[in-house]
Formats: sequence, structure tokens, C-alpha cells
Amino acid sequence: MERTLSIIKPDGVCKRLIGNVVQVFEDAGFRIAAMKMKRLSRGEAEGFYYVHKERPFFGELVDFMISGPVVIMVLEGENVIQRNRDLMGATDPREAAEGTIRARWADSKQNNIVHGSDAPESAAFEIGHFFSGIEIC
Repeated sequence: MERTLSIIKPDGVCKRLIGNVVQVFEDAGFRIAAMKMKRLSRGEAEGFYYVHKERPFFGELVDFMISGPVVIMVLEGENVIQRNRDLMGATDPREAAEGTIRARWADSKQNNIVHGSDAPESAAFEIGHFFSGIEIC
């Protein structure tokens, strides 16, 4: 069983898409092992996106992620990292495959509804950034 982190970003929460996104995950057979809603502090967002610190979009990304509440989840399943990325679709919703989360609901490359870990190593870091072991069922 593999684990990944998923975040419904502020735009997804604002658009009232939490239930829709969770339904996509559950329909795919993922198990939600942990879930919480919170508003990220600047420090939490900067720490989470530290790998992008030198990129020109870092400040805008952090500002966006602290602009409203997010829903953070630990998803479990066979090959869940890649399957989740397939369900999300390309970062740019104009390039996302039809039926994916981003093709259906995202507005732009930044306001793209969801985040998902891209590898086992990043999943482990990201899950640990937001959840303690006792919070994961």
C-alpha cells in the first residue's frame, strides 16, 4: 500500500468542490487515511514549497496557498502517487486530459484546485509536514 499527500487548494475550497474532489478519490478506490481543513501560515506554506524557493513564482504560490483554507489528505492505495497524478491532470488545465480534476474545475496553472505528491520521497516529506503518525488512520 502506497501513500500520497493531496491538497485541495484555496480555489477548490472557495468553489465548494471539496465533496466533488473527495468523491473522485473514493471512486478511484483510494482510502482517505487522514484529512483536515486548515488555513496555512506563511511559514507552513514556505516550508512545504521550499523546493521552489529559487523559482520566480515562489512568492505568488505562497501567497495563493495562504489566501484561504485548504483541505489536506493522506490517500492510500496501490500505485496511489501516479494514479492520483493521473486523476489530477496536467498542472495547466488547458493541457489536462478531459475528465481530470483540473480539466473539469481549474481556472489556471496556479489556480488548479489540487496538489499531489510526485514521488515516494516527496510524499513522505509532505505527509510528515502536515500530519503526525497518530493522526493517520
